[in-house]
Amino acid sequence: MDGVTEMDLVLWRHAEAEEWVEGCDDMARSLTARGEKQAARMATWLDRQLPERARILVSPARRTEQTAMALGRKYKIRSELSPAGGAAGLLELVQWPAAKGCVLVVGHQPTLGQTIAQLLGLSASECAVKKGAVWWLRHRERDVHSQTVVVTVQSPEVL
Repeated sequence: MDGVTEMDLVLWRHAEAEEWVEGCDDMARSLTARGEKQAARMATWLDRQLPERARILVSPARRTEQTAMALGRKYKIRSELSPAGGAAGLLELVQWPAAKGCVLVVGHQPTLGQTIAQLLGLSASECAVKKGAVWWLRHRERDVHSQTVVVTVQSPEVL
């Protein structure tokens, strides 16, 4: 593929977690039993699709780490991906679109949806991302043309 460079960005929203209760630590919320099943289903699919050398970056929230653990691969926890983070911080962290290869980010709404909307040039400020779902985006540059394409969107309910 002469003259073509690519970067894949895989955005995985954490699976279903316990409801937040006033006064409780949002960062400590765990996955529900249903969430654990969602994470396991999506992890099985992702493990078959992701390149061996994919970088995996995870929010420090417990529910995102539990989601990532279902994949059974090494990952790095990054504070930039916490629920208070934003699309700009996520894109800077993953070095979009300059990095090569594949980066998997396990994170939260609305940041993931804002990132998707921005990269796809949508007029909405954010895109809805279901709990446990994956959006796989690819940045391609061919000669002077640059584009972001949706490779796939997967929901744990349909796997």
